[in-house]
Amino acid sequence: MKTKIGESELILNSDGSIFHLHLKPENISDTIILVGDPGRVKTVSDFFDKIEFEVSNREFVTVTGIYKNKRISVLSTGIGTDNIDIVINELDALANIDLEKRTAKEEHKTLNFIRIGTSGALQANLEIDKPVITQTSIGFDGLLNFYADRNKVSDLEIEKSFVKYMDWNIQLSAPYFVDSSEELLNKIGFDMVKGITISAPGFYGPQGRVLRLPIADGKINDKITAFEYEGRKITNYEMESSAIHGLSKLLGHNGITVCNIIANRIRKQYSKDYKPGVEKLIQTVLDRI
Repeated sequence: MKTKIGESELILNSDGSIFHLHLKPENISDTIILVGDPGRVKTVSDFFDKIEFEVSNREFVTVTGIYKNKRISVLSTGIGTDNIDIVINELDALANIDLEKRTAKEEHKTLNFIRIGTSGALQANLEIDKPVITQTSIGFDGLLNFYADRNKVSDLEIEKSFVKYMDWNIQLSAPYFVDSSEELLNKIGFDMVKGITISAPGFYGPQGRVLRLPIADGKINDKITAFEYEGRKITNYEMESSAIHGLSKLLGHNGITVCNIIANRIRKQYSKDYKPGVEKLIQTVLDRI
């Protein structure tokens, strides 16, 4: 007998839509572009040939439409892996849980999650306004550590090497390393820089920025930049990819993150106008999916 999921665990609105996203199963495509900024949803959907569905609640804005005969959804997550926890779990529920019976479906549906965002480079050679596609994501956020089987989807060898090299502060969340979907990596990023991306749980201290508050390890970015594992280096910071990659793997979905570099933290440079580059990246991704 299937386990029924309680009303307090899977919350539905009065119209039957899922709690935070206000979506029903028929409202989403199997291919979902994730963006942080709610305003960027329109930037993506403006490329669509036809708009089929739109809904918004809080920072979660969703548009589903047609682009070159392919049905695609775009959804804003807001900032941070805590929001990704909501988004990925609720999208998976729409695909793989019978919301009326509150039980998992017999047949699993695989979704494709593609995050398009912006990022800061941690290597001097990475160019401003050029994309980096995440081959491996590092979670400084700790989110995946709350889930069973975390180790089954993590690269434990590089994790062990990194923790030792960094002399990791035990007061911080244990970092985790998760690879992206190889299928999406090859499909979307075949000609892009492939990187190791850190998802930080904040924009300032957790990414080594100092305004008025000193940080626990003033050399953290120097150490991160110098770290190397089997010829690979850590390329960039952002704030969502680790949870997208980790939860996708645990739930049987495909996840990838591709971000335009809008700042180089090593050269202390920032893009003069990053929006045209992001729009170009959006069209590239749409054409490749």
